[in-house]
Amino acid sequence: MARNKSQNNSQAQLLKGSAWMTFGSIVSRILGAIYIIPWYAWMGKYGNLANSLTAKSYNIYSLFIIISTAGIPGAVAKQIAKYNALNEYGVGRKLFKHGLGLMSVFGVIAAAIMYFCAPVFASFNQQEIPVIRSLSYAILIIPILSIFRGYFQGFNDMMPSAMSQFAEQLARVIWMLATAYVIMQVQHGNYVDAVTQSNLAAAIGAIFAIGMLVMFYLRQKRQVDPLVRRSANQVQVSTNSLLFEIIGQSIPFIIIDSGINFFQLIDQYTFHPMIAGLTHASYDTIESWYALFGLNANKLIMIVVSLSTAMAVTAIPLLSGAHARGDYKDISRQIGNTLELFLFVLIPAALGMAAIAAPLYTIFYGYDQLGANILYLSSFTSISLGLFTVLMAILQGLDENMYAIRYLVIGLIIKAVAQYPMIRFFKVYGPLLATNIGLLAVIACSLKHLAVKYGWRSDRTMRRFIGIASFSLIMFAAVCLAVKVCSLFLPLDRRMPAFALCGVGVLAGVVVYGGLTLKSGLAERVLGSRVTRITHMLHLD
Repeated sequence: MARNKSQNNSQAQLLKGSAWMTFGSIVSRILGAIYIIPWYAWMGKYGNLANSLTAKSYNIYSLFIIISTAGIPGAVAKQIAKYNALNEYGVGRKLFKHGLGLMSVFGVIAAAIMYFCAPVFASFNQQEIPVIRSLSYAILIIPILSIFRGYFQGFNDMMPSAMSQFAEQLARVIWMLATAYVIMQVQHGNYVDAVTQSNLAAAIGAIFAIGMLVMFYLRQKRQVDPLVRRSANQVQVSTNSLLFEIIGQSIPFIIIDSGINFFQLIDQYTFHPMIAGLTHASYDTIESWYALFGLNANKLIMIVVSLSTAMAVTAIPLLSGAHARGDYKDISRQIGNTLELFLFVLIPAALGMAAIAAPLYTIFYGYDQLGANILYLSSFTSISLGLFTVLMAILQGLDENMYAIRYLVIGLIIKAVAQYPMIRFFKVYGPLLATNIGLLAVIACSLKHLAVKYGWRSDRTMRRFIGIASFSLIMFAAVCLAVKVCSLFLPLDRRMPAFALCGVGVLAGVVVYGGLTLKSGLAERVLGSRVTRITHMLHLD
């Protein structure tokens, strides 16, 4: 009975943490996607070129964020969870304070490098240099923001991180829209200046998020102080040891957390020269093609991928706690719970997005058949990206960092080798196909390792995967049919009719997938007993 109670608690903890992180990630991603509708429209004929500049600068920025935070938030979350499991709350707090100082130093160094080396990162393109430099200001303060989030995640308290994500994104979007409107619509200025100001919004958002997290920290401190006083105090760790422990834990996080960025950077620096050698398209045309998958589709699918990111962040401290206790049965159970929750949410979300790709693209960027086709393919790519994210997080939580790095390197090599032939044969679709090939290699290696070392039994997960995939395909067919029928009366090339088509598609998807999973009992098996009440209310039991 005690074991069953522990299992239920761990599953409930995973679901609660995932719910908060999903809220923060999804809401911030939705805000980050919705703003693009007016922002893109205000850019006029420069919309795709502005998005190309944004995508390239953010690929560099994202890499610097990971380097400047040095993977420390994830490492701190993991180590605090470890010491909390050992009743060493004092060590965990000491770890946080030293990490905060270390992050401040890293932020200054990384921001200076990004600012002064911007010409090199921009390949000396004069348009890209100020755009990249405008993001360096955020690098100064985001490391501090990240260490706060890592601290709360170490306590498996995901609510502060989720709320700070929302505050950060809201402030950022307000600044972006205000400056873009003034520069492009009032002053009739240059789109490069508008993109530069939009990028500066990252620093504005970070300031608001830090303020919110400081309030949460002061409130939580009153509750944690008694735990610190009652700590076992059996572990004596010096300041230098703590710093080395942070850095030692963080280096693998830098490499692993940069995984998706590395795949995107291969596209950023190889797509233009490769496609230019195969076609006679102009410079601006190729940059517009890059924007179609580098930002336009990517911004939308990352809403879906953020689901898996939320689950991944929640999984790390739970797995780390089980690993610290040496509880291999709990580890195997947590792996299964995490993967099943991921599959249950992401597969239908990805297939649903693919089914409404054409009207969805019209809503955000205007009607463009090529853009819609790329979004369709990108929707399936989101499954690979999400599963990659979850598996890398699981390996990190289990101290399998070197294996995670090894598998990532294998995937990147395969991506790089496949890039040219994929672009040669499939043109603008090539980078997405090459990315999928590389990610699938990483996924296969990771699953094999978890099965061999931790005895993770794939049979239960596979059974549920078959059910999830089957119901998702039925849903996909239903949504495609609903959109096809309604498109006979509603044109795809205008925003309001496209919005109505998306609404019909989403409603059909929720009804079909929700009804099938509730009626079959699959939802209850994956999400737990809380779903029973919903099933009873809908008379599906």
